[in-house]
Amino acid sequence: MQTSGTRPISIAIMALGGQGGGVMADWTVRAAELANFRAQYTSVQGVAQRTGATIYYIELFPETEIAARGKEPVLALMPVPGDVDVVVASELMEAGRAMMRGFVTPERTTLIGSSHRVFAISEKIAMADGRADSGAVHEAAQARAKRWIAFDMEATAREGGSVISAVMFGALAGSGALPIPRDVFEAVIRESGKAVPANLATFALGFDRARGIGMPVAPPAAAVVAAVEPPAVVKPLLARIDAEMPFIAREFAIEGLRRTIDFQDLRYGVLYLDRLKQAADWDAAAGGSTRRHDLIRELARHLALWMTFDDTFRVADLKTRSSRFERFRREVNAAPDQIVAVTEFMHPRLQEVADSLPAALGSWAARQAWLGRWFAKGRKVQTSSLRGFLMLSLLATGRRWRRSTLRFQREDAAINGWLDRVQRLAASDYATAVEVVRCQKLIRGYGDTNERGSHNFGLIMAAVDAASGHAGLALRIRRLREAALADEKGARLAEVLAEATAEAA
Repeated sequence: MQTSGTRPISIAIMALGGQGGGVMADWTVRAAELANFRAQYTSVQGVAQRTGATIYYIELFPETEIAARGKEPVLALMPVPGDVDVVVASELMEAGRAMMRGFVTPERTTLIGSSHRVFAISEKIAMADGRADSGAVHEAAQARAKRWIAFDMEATAREGGSVISAVMFGALAGSGALPIPRDVFEAVIRESGKAVPANLATFALGFDRARGIGMPVAPPAAAVVAAVEPPAVVKPLLARIDAEMPFIAREFAIEGLRRTIDFQDLRYGVLYLDRLKQAADWDAAAGGSTRRHDLIRELARHLALWMTFDDTFRVADLKTRSSRFERFRREVNAAPDQIVAVTEFMHPRLQEVADSLPAALGSWAARQAWLGRWFAKGRKVQTSSLRGFLMLSLLATGRRWRRSTLRFQREDAAINGWLDRVQRLAASDYATAVEVVRCQKLIRGYGDTNERGSHNFGLIMAAVDAASGHAGLALRIRRLREAALADEKGARLAEVLAEATAEAA
């Protein structure tokens, strides 16, 4: 507590590894010193790149006040809940964590955060969609902060040709939360002597956008439509969706059509629509119009996901797409003349190899245990090299004979069995049919992940068949599915299955 009544200005910067949070903290301290403030700076490192951000904490106190009082100020080493003036977060969920820690208060705190997401490890490894709700963070920030300044700092950094720390520094200056003129901030960047033109340009973008100036404007709807004008051969299929699908299901159906054609060919997209048309008839006959067409809407989504399963051909195709290499270059901010090397770790098992062969040959190969020794070790493939790229590109051409492979025939049979079960249930128990459709989300990925998911799916379908006609079956299926998604090893699912069996008995 300062006896004169003047209190320190406290700033907490929360940044992920590699985002330049330390550089920004150094810049902020130097700007404060040039503006005649005493600055104290500490940091607490995060656990890892995405399990915890580093907190850089700065307190400022005016040198004139120190001279007038004739004694040194007492400055804190860590942010204290309810006592932080400015919080700068390099990513949306870090702004959320700042609020959870109590660093943000409506009476005091200016909260500056990027609206983009860098997904946490817990979000990535979730067996279903593990993403946190970004909208909830925005709502909380508007309610809990004195001021909430948010924009996409990652995109702004790319636009300016520099790094996100320069954007954050500009946003801090543009917020007006510190009594430091803009030219002092810019002087610090010049003084650093590193990438000065790019950093100044990016700083200026951050400064303006913190003030609501120069925010990107979405293109007119007509321009977006023109940019994605579908090929002539696809237009009749899109017309089918308009004619055959209820409005609420069309968005998923259009995306499903795009995915199935991209996965295989136009004929496969037609098969997808044929299956959807049958499901739309089941939905209509079961009174789907009074239930928001849940059945056909969910089926449009999950059928497309299952029909575009990850086999070796699909994985090779996705890993050699130019858009993927362009994304890598953007992520590392590579200059046009810089070479970016991409190395993939691949570990195909005997089963994946057998699945890629014609059904009869693949079935034989999968039973030959002695072949497994050839696939016991993983391999590193540099897809940015000519040899690695050509190898995977050649493998991707296998989509031509995909329909004859063991994997395709197994998945196609499973899809037909799933659809038959949904059709039987739709007429008598609409809610249960919808839950059965949603169980498809258990089947994802490839290799061990796909095997576990398919096994859990089979257990749940067996429970559905055994309890057919029982009251509350839809709720039971939902509980089983959530249990399967909650535990990769299946222990939770086994517990809930045992509970369900005991209840039925």
